[in-house]
Amino acid sequence: MKNRIISGLAAITLGLFIALGPQVFFKLCPPKADGSWMRCHWTGQAEIGAGFLVALLGGAVLLCPSTGVRLGLSIALGLSGILTLLFPGPLIGGCMMETMPCRKVAFPGIYLCGVLTIAGAAMNSCYLFRRNKQEGLC
Repeated sequence: MKNRIISGLAAITLGLFIALGPQVFFKLCPPKADGSWMRCHWTGQAEIGAGFLVALLGGAVLLCPSTGVRLGLSIALGLSGILTLLFPGPLIGGCMMETMPCRKVAFPGIYLCGVLTIAGAAMNSCYLFRRNKQEGLC
């Protein structure tokens, strides 16, 4: 019960930071003078979806009593964390200049949340796998 609450709430919190971070906490670059958006804006939009996916999976971990199902959800959380890391890097990217706000503030924040998501999911998956093995379910 304690593991379920801690891991579920942690994933929900990280998911909300991933989704809302580029919009609220770590600001992305403003639009260009002609009104068009830079690539980092679209990375921020993609992170909204990835963050809410992490939060949704965290809610499922929080509500599901079965350790086997939570193991699968934790693996999905880790894969969602990897997706979070891929958007600002090879999938969409950001501004070319290293001095832009997206490169200095937003992307490091996104990377931190993504790495924490992956690490938490990996630790929870290892814990749940051992627990399933002890109970004879695996």
